[in-house]
Amino acid sequence: MSANTSRQPTGDSDLSSGPGQAAPSADGTPGAAGDATKVIDGSGRSAHRFWSSRRIPAALVALLSAAAVGFLLYDVVAVRAGRNAMRWRRRLAEELATRPLDDVWMIVGAAVAMALGLWLFLLAVTPGLRRLLPMRRPTGISGTEDVRAGLDRRAAALVLRDRAMRVSGVQSAQVDVGRRKVRARAQAHFRDLEVVRGDLDTELGEAMASLGLARQPTLAVRVHRPRKG
Repeated sequence: MSANTSRQPTGDSDLSSGPGQAAPSADGTPGAAGDATKVIDGSGRSAHRFWSSRRIPAALVALLSAAAVGFLLYDVVAVRAGRNAMRWRRRLAEELATRPLDDVWMIVGAAVAMALGLWLFLLAVTPGLRRLLPMRRPTGISGTEDVRAGLDRRAAALVLRDRAMRVSGVQSAQVDVGRRKVRARAQAHFRDLEVVRGDLDTELGEAMASLGLARQPTLAVRVHRPRKG
């Protein structure tokens, strides 16, 4: 998720910084890398990512499965009642019995089935809701043990962009917020680029700490002059 804004131009130069260290969290502990689905919040408890209910994929799979099973069941019941099997089932049984395993259609069918199965497996074992960043759980307040909060990455990007625009010399800024990394790009139309970059590091580090995220992402800042003309 990203946000950008701007002010007006001059100059032409470039200065970038590699990924910086994560800013300290509000309780003074530095951000630490963790695994993708579970991180540790300020209270020492694990902060899991939010799981998506995935209603649309679940509904589609349920409807298709119900339709296929119902169609097959109808044909089986019809055969048991003395009727002939439907043409498609006879043809399918014949094709499966006669086609060699290296036939192109057998390979394509197997590949499609494998891709569909892999997609369903990934949906089942991954949390989803990548746009939500888990926040630290409140501590020292009774009745909040089960409280969970998340921050939308787009909202976080807007907050960080606004903080970047407060830095003197910044003409425009764009901030991309990922689950592990925040990338900030800014145009500085006056002041030394190195000084502006240092101020941005400080300002955005403080802003990231104030967001209350369970896991502080690393920060990478890039500053350059606006293009002439």
